[in-house]
Amino acid sequence: MQQQWSDQELVEGILKGSPAHQIALYRQYNVPMYRILLRYAKDRAEAEDMMQDAFVRVYRDMAQFRGDGALGGWIRRIMINTALSHLRKQKDFLRDTGDFTPFENLFRTDEDTASNMDAESLMKLLQKLPTGYRTVFNLYAIEGFSHEEIAEQLNISIGTSKSQLYKAREFLKKILDKSYFEPQK
Repeated sequence: MQQQWSDQELVEGILKGSPAHQIALYRQYNVPMYRILLRYAKDRAEAEDMMQDAFVRVYRDMAQFRGDGALGGWIRRIMINTALSHLRKQKDFLRDTGDFTPFENLFRTDEDTASNMDAESLMKLLQKLPTGYRTVFNLYAIEGFSHEEIAEQLNISIGTSKSQLYKAREFLKKILDKSYFEPQK
């Protein structure tokens, strides 16, 4: 039977270099964190690479965990930062489009087909988005970051963040409309 430790015990064990505590932390958090990384990655292999790097950072930086919030939230932040770091290294990750004012009122707010999809189908749909669209969409629509925060995180303009979100939504709409009208196999 697997040993169950509190977050505090996990942190203390990892700080002491205990492999058993590292394994326990990984087992406790790997599934939810992998799901987060899948939203940023283009495929499972990229998500696995991101996760490996992120857990190395978690173990390495454990002394920085102050315990002010939940350990899972701290780990989640490292996962997202690791994903963004991986994505920034890709050529043509995002292109700055400058002023976004002409598009600001074009966001659709009507009910969409995505709200009726299961999680796996939605994940596959998100992975079809170009990297920049997918990243901004995740940060804004799922993680709840503002355009100002996204711009700062990704070193882009606020207009680029807004346009990438708009383009992501339009791209998703086209994919959904196309798949909605295709015959089911």
